Amino acid sequence: LDDALVLGATRIAAAQGEVDGSRFVVPTVLTGATTRMRLANEETFGPVAPLFRFRHEDEAIEIANGTPYGLAAYFYTENLNRSWRVGERLEFGIVGLNTGSVSMEVAPFGGIKQSGIGREGGATGIEEYLELKSFHIGGLKSA
Repeated sequence: LDDALVLGATRIAAAQGEVDGSRFVVPTVLTGATTRMRLANEETFGPVAPLFRFRHEDEAIEIANGTPYGLAAYFYTENLNRSWRVGERLEFGIVGLNTGSVSMEVAPFGGIKQSGIGREGGATGIEEYLELKSFHIGGLKSA
């Protein structure tokens, strides 16, 4: 957060109140975020929402995919064609379209790139625990 503020981001909203310890951050919204900032290249796991400016769809996708991480991406649109086009190009294990709720027991959950080594949940998650066997039979006579 400090790195982003030093590099030109502006805090436009932050929760009120005290937080114990230096490892905790109150929910914060930043404008003016750029890809040079640590919060664009590290997983913050905190309630910080950096807002990036972009001129066109391709630039937005480039910014989103520019991180080494790929757990989840979220975007909003009313355009069905854009939803498929952008969703397919985002390099993330989970994509939320017009929703922030992307986890359910029947769907696989997990990231790609440096955000995961597989999936959990759903049939895909169960397959992680199974051993596949190929069993070939030939030359038998019926009894």
